Amino acid sequence: MKEYDLIIIGSGSAMNIVDPMIQENPNIRIAVIDKDEPGGICLTRGCIPSKILLYPAELVRKIEEARDLGIDIQIRKISFEFVMERMKKLINTDIDQIREGLSSSKNIDYYHAPAEFTAPYTMKVSGTEIKSRMIFLCIGSKTTIPPIKGLDKVSYHTSDSAFEMKQLPESIAIVGGGYIAAEFGHFFACMGSKVTIIGRNPRFVPDEEPEVSELAKRVSGRHINIITNHEVKEVRETPSGMKELVALDRKTGKTVTVTAREIMIASGRGPITDILHPERAGIKTTTQGWIAVNEYLETSQPGIWALGDADGKFLFKHVANYESAIVYYNAILKRKVKVDYHAVPHAIFTYPEIAGVGMKEQEAIAKFGADKVLIGHHKYEDTAKGEALNVKDYFVKVIVEAETERILGAHIIGPEASTLIHEIIPLMYTPEQTYRPIRDMMHIHPALSEVVDRAFQSFMPPEHYHHMTEHSHQMVEA
Repeated sequence: MKEYDLIIIGSGSAMNIVDPMIQENPNIRIAVIDKDEPGGICLTRGCIPSKILLYPAELVRKIEEARDLGIDIQIRKISFEFVMERMKKLINTDIDQIREGLSSSKNIDYYHAPAEFTAPYTMKVSGTEIKSRMIFLCIGSKTTIPPIKGLDKVSYHTSDSAFEMKQLPESIAIVGGGYIAAEFGHFFACMGSKVTIIGRNPRFVPDEEPEVSELAKRVSGRHINIITNHEVKEVRETPSGMKELVALDRKTGKTVTVTAREIMIASGRGPITDILHPERAGIKTTTQGWIAVNEYLETSQPGIWALGDADGKFLFKHVANYESAIVYYNAILKRKVKVDYHAVPHAIFTYPEIAGVGMKEQEAIAKFGADKVLIGHHKYEDTAKGEALNVKDYFVKVIVEAETERILGAHIIGPEASTLIHEIIPLMYTPEQTYRPIRDMMHIHPALSEVVDRAFQSFMPPEHYHHMTEHSHQMVEA
């Protein structure tokens, strides 16, 4: 049996901890185990390759909109093969560098194989039993496949296998209406596919604010057939090789049939914990199957910690990076630092972008009461830069506690949303969490950031806000 000072399962964000440990102890022995290519889900089949694909898609939409500004441009050709090969080349370069680093380090034994617990603090990998009193579980997650009749009899893609596509499908039906479906639907539509998204939730991208979801569906719906509140019940293949998806309207009980060349399942991600057999190590899991952790990210077995997707809290790379720092403080430095998820940001890289941080309106009202909450709202088009960009209906929405001026949440849909949200996030990490610095600071004029500034200058009670947005919605429909 081999003994280590530390065992790490997964080569994603947990690797943030390795270099500081080696610098502090040049003789430390670490086992790094990953059954997949090194680098973690974000690098190998997640956020990084998807954003490499989404930038060309963004350019397609910008070029199309240029004609509204007097610039007559034609897209002569979109090479799906080139776009995919460029992504693979960039990703594989990073993967190779990480593999080389793991394989050449004198402090690390790198196991490219599955692992499982055989006893507390003891694991089996590549036929070898290894042991450590300190173990970090950064095992990631897996795509969830819904129980659809006939799905096992047809070929289909997931967010993992989609990165291996060689040819652009003439048409594709995406099962799921969340951010993965939204981003891939945007990409395939921009490349030239006929895209249908089928989501079981009444709203598109349902984790966003209702008015964000509604606008996102309206704008994306110009290029994508988006079907909400439908559950795919059956899949079958036609003699011509097409796939038919039978979806049930969850409100009326009627069915619709969607025909496409390819199917992609994008109905979410779930735990991959079972292959580890954590029960053999005395590690408890949640009812959903995620690794259960306390507020310090330690599992039920002292000395074993979990971070990233493994704990099922927030499946974002930036959260995994944050949690790796918490684990370092607690496991290595013994500081007893609690996790704080009050301001977890996210972004959806569709066209337009969507970004959010903190509470949604109804969460804030439920916690503080409608009379203690104020809503700020401003449209891009009502700023000089927004007018120059020729954008319509996109907006910034902010939620604050009236008495303390504390920022509770913010939600943006429009160009550069993923960047603009960072005007707000740093203030939510200050002791007071107040919006006063945004109100008091100078904003470059005419920069797009003014739309954030103006949102914090236009507060109103929730009732007034909804009266305003309903009136605005009626004008759009008219």
